[in-house]
Amino acid sequence: MDENIKNYPLIEGNLSYLIENHSEIYEAYQNYGKLVHEKGGPLEEKTRWLIKVALSTECKNEYSLRTHILKALKSGCTKEEIEHAILLVGPTSGFPTMMRGLLVLREVMESE
Repeated sequence: MDENIKNYPLIEGNLSYLIENHSEIYEAYQNYGKLVHEKGGPLEEKTRWLIKVALSTECKNEYSLRTHILKALKSGCTKEEIEHAILLVGPTSGFPTMMRGLLVLREVMESE
């Protein structure tokens, strides 16, 4: 996880609680996500991560957005491609949502 996330200890503690007390549910959730991502269809890896970046931006989920940006970079996406995915959120979800996504991207790039 990314320690730059606001409320990181709270989020980490909650995840630990879920894993310790509901491990089967967490494992099923992880497996479902992996199956959808890897075997859900014909999209290339980079495209899948760019979609997840856009969705996380729209949902205003900073933790997911940071995670998806990092995974997009690892899959070979450029900063410009990720930025484009975030910019595409603006016309549908609003300028402030897009601007928050750009801020998170800039923060992630500065910490890399």
